[in-house]
Amino acid sequence: MPLRINLKPNERLIINGAAIRNGDRATSLLIENPCKFLRESEIIPESEADTACKQICVTLQLIYLADHPREADDLLVRQSTELLKAMPTSAPYLVAIQDELAAGQYHRALKVGRELVAYERSLLDRLETPPDAASPS
Repeated sequence: MPLRINLKPNERLIINGAAIRNGDRATSLLIENPCKFLRESEIIPESEADTACKQICVTLQLIYLADHPREADDLLVRQSTELLKAMPTSAPYLVAIQDELAAGQYHRALKVGRELVAYERSLLDRLETPPDAASPS
């Protein structure tokens, strides 16, 4: 069954490594055979990977798009080990990512990676939010 992808004006899409940009109008594409694709909204550019979890996501993107290259595997292990030391509560996400990769479910691993980024963001938001000052009675 074909997959319909609706693209906004000027939205980017990567299909099997080819970067595609839509024109100035919305359009739909039908993908009729299995392929690897990422929408612009799903991609974390390497230049924006300013946290450990975002860096893991960039590595997962590479693994997904490049047929699981060995160098990226090694990088992911190093990144995961460092993250686990700094943020032990990330363990369930890292285990889920490894489970999905082991099962060959690279896109699902990437989805868990994005959940990890959201979890990291929630932790950082808590650290940045000052506690409410007690109001005098």
